[in-house]
Amino acid sequence: MSLKMDISGHRRRLYGPWAVVTGASDGIGRAMALALADQGFSLVLAARRADMLHELAAQLATRGVMTSVVAVDLSTPAGCRALADATADHDVGLLVAAAGFGTSGPFLSIDADTEVAMLAVNCGAVLSLTHIFARRFAARGRGGIVMVGSLLAFQGVPGAATYAATKAFVQTLAEGLHREFKPAGVDVLVAAPGPVKSGFAARADLQMGVALSPDVLPEPILAALGQRITVRPGWLSWLLEAAFLGQPRTFRSLILSRVMAGMTQHQRGTT
Repeated sequence: MSLKMDISGHRRRLYGPWAVVTGASDGIGRAMALALADQGFSLVLAARRADMLHELAAQLATRGVMTSVVAVDLSTPAGCRALADATADHDVGLLVAAAGFGTSGPFLSIDADTEVAMLAVNCGAVLSLTHIFARRFAARGRGGIVMVGSLLAFQGVPGAATYAATKAFVQTLAEGLHREFKPAGVDVLVAAPGPVKSGFAARADLQMGVALSPDVLPEPILAALGQRITVRPGWLSWLLEAAFLGQPRTFRSLILSRVMAGMTQHQRGTT
C-alpha cells in the first residue's frame, strides 16, 4: 500500500465514511468532493443547481463512489434544515462548507438584497450547518469541519467590503471553534485561498488575472485538517500573503483597494 493511500484511508477511518460538501456544483466545493471521493469517502453533494450535482454524482458513480444529492438553497434557514434532515441517517464525519458567493463594486451601488443574501449564505449557513454537524460530531467523539474563507478576510477591502466582512466572520468563527471543539475530538480548519478560477468571478463581476485552479487546493487543505487552524492553499495564496507579511491592516486595505479597482475597471467602462 502506498503512503498516499494509507494517509487517505487513515483520514476516512478518523472521521467516518460520509462527508458533506456544500457548494459541490462548482469551484472549490467540486474539487473538494472529487478529492474526498479519491480518498474513499461517500459524499452528500449539496448546492442550488441540481443538474450539476447529478452530473457530478453520475461521474463519481462510475468510480464506485456512493453519493446523495441534495439540491437546496442554503440562503434560507429552511434550506439548512433540509440538508440536516437529508443527512440524518448517514454516518457523516466531515463537513466541507464551501458554498458561497461574492459581489464587487461601490457599496452604495450594489443591490442591498444581494448583499443580505450573501451574508446569509457566507455566514448564516456556515454558522447553522456548523452548529448542526458539530453537535453530531461531538456526540460521536470525532469529526472534522472545513470552512472556506479568503485572503480578503484579514482586512477591510474597498470595492468588496461586504464579501471581505463575511469571510472575516468565517475566519474568526473557525479560530474560536478550533480550540473550543478540540477536546470533543472535532477538528476545525479554515482555508484562506487567494484568487481561484471558478464561477465565483463571473457572479461577482470580477476580471481576474492570475488565479489558481481549484484542483490544486484540496491536497493542502486536507493535509492541514487536524494540524492547523488556518491554511493558505496554493502557491499564489502563499505568495500574496508573503507580500503582506508584517504589514498593518491599513496598508493591506489600501493595496487591496487598488487590486480590486483593477479587477472592476470594466464596470466603469474604462480601460
